[in-house]
Amino acid sequence: MGYDFKSLTRQIPGYDPWATAGDCVFDADAASIVLDFFPECLRHVKGELAGTPFVLEPWQSAVVANLFGWKRPDGTRRYRRGMLYVPRKNGKTTLAAGILLYVLFCDGEPGAEIYSAAADRDQARLVFDQAAGMVRQDNDLYDRCTVYSAHGGSKAIVLSDMSGSYRTISAEAGTKHGFNTHMAIVDELHAQPNRELVDVIETSTGSRRQPLVLFTTTADYAHPSICNEMHDYACKVRDGVIEDASFLPAIWGAGIEDDWLSPETWAKANPNLGVSLSREFLAQECQRAQESPAYENTFKRLHLNIVTEQAKRWIPLEVWDSCAGAVEADALRGKPCYAGLDLSTTQDMSACVLYFPASRALLPFFWLPDDSAHAREKRDKVPYLTWARQGLIELTPGNVIDYGYVETRLAQLKAQYDIKELAYDPWNATQTALNLQANGFKCVEFRQGFQSMNEPSKEFLRLLTSGVLRHGGHPVLRWMASNVAVKSDPAGNIKPDKEHSFEKIDGIVAAIMALGRAMVSPGSQIDEQELLVV
Repeated sequence: MGYDFKSLTRQIPGYDPWATAGDCVFDADAASIVLDFFPECLRHVKGELAGTPFVLEPWQSAVVANLFGWKRPDGTRRYRRGMLYVPRKNGKTTLAAGILLYVLFCDGEPGAEIYSAAADRDQARLVFDQAAGMVRQDNDLYDRCTVYSAHGGSKAIVLSDMSGSYRTISAEAGTKHGFNTHMAIVDELHAQPNRELVDVIETSTGSRRQPLVLFTTTADYAHPSICNEMHDYACKVRDGVIEDASFLPAIWGAGIEDDWLSPETWAKANPNLGVSLSREFLAQECQRAQESPAYENTFKRLHLNIVTEQAKRWIPLEVWDSCAGAVEADALRGKPCYAGLDLSTTQDMSACVLYFPASRALLPFFWLPDDSAHAREKRDKVPYLTWARQGLIELTPGNVIDYGYVETRLAQLKAQYDIKELAYDPWNATQTALNLQANGFKCVEFRQGFQSMNEPSKEFLRLLTSGVLRHGGHPVLRWMASNVAVKSDPAGNIKPDKEHSFEKIDGIVAAIMALGRAMVSPGSQIDEQELLVV
């Protein structure tokens, strides 16, 4: 098949590989071989196209031709890293599976180690299932390898001559030191909890002549993450801000200035529209986003690749800021209150919030290890050290939280305020609670499930939206309020969702716990068992 490679390779939006080639050259024969490999050797595994040859769409051909056609003066591949950044349902997992199969069967790399990596085992299996399904449909490929796919066991494709293997790995399995990676697909980069797995993979390619690491993902939320870091780098390479001829930035998405209601915008962001993704489906999802504001950001992120805030900002900042009435700590001395304690792991932030029912006031306190504050400020771009200088966070010496220091501070607070009860999560604070009880606190277990958190969470939001809660505009608590996402169960119960929130939310969780105990104090109409699970 003849290809117009000059035109084809320029189909990646905003990127001209010829202008940035330097001393690299385009090998049309090499590109033709890999482009022909897809329809000749691979067949679709799922959907309406299952069993039919994998005929690449023009945008897919552009990605493949660029990855494998460009060569350095020594004959090795030009591109060593790349980002395939496309919205959901555009076939990026299927394309990734085809790419890794070509590398496995055709690259000729001695002892090639190929991996598909993801945040968890289920996600890692998606690329494997596509790859294994393609292999099973081609006798020539199947005869050259063994596919290991037992339920619950290792997922791997191993060449019969032992010249190469492909395996799945996930972030939840811990670090992967000892690899000698020839190629890796990091699927759905936005779901990676941190950069550890990416760093391990990239540093394991050092001894290979022409390694390739390809990141495939939809957009992440707007927060510090390895996905957003890599996307920012890819955009700068595409735009010529950074000169890196070895990085392929294959980015599709709408801009924040684009009309997200327009079918033209949908087509701009979704290169496989009308193939693996129907216009009718996008129209339905867009209509849903218009009818449900909480879904708007989800639609923009997943289907238009627009980086947004988390799917559900539970507390609108304008609502939070409307409750920034002054809270005078001295005026609250001796007043009855309830405490919520969200005690962190040893290297993270701990929070205690006092809730004063009579004045509907919140008084927050935060602790963070000194060494951790320095590292986290540099990594997360959050002004922990500034807040510490302003007295808004207390830093404890060293790199782990000093629970004894926290207990001492809580005892001092008890001497200043009439703390009726202290609510704590037994998961990480049982020993601290025992120590506090020995010093006169009434400590009450407050678990973080829907049954415990639902009623006080809803009441917390009601107090905010009605404008009667006062938090004094505390900057740390405001930052945490802006981070909160919630999750719900089928019965409509809600609770703050630490896993999917924008960043830290410990102070809000502690405030809700304190409010929960106040709600079941004498005179409350809510049954204590609705809030407390022991």
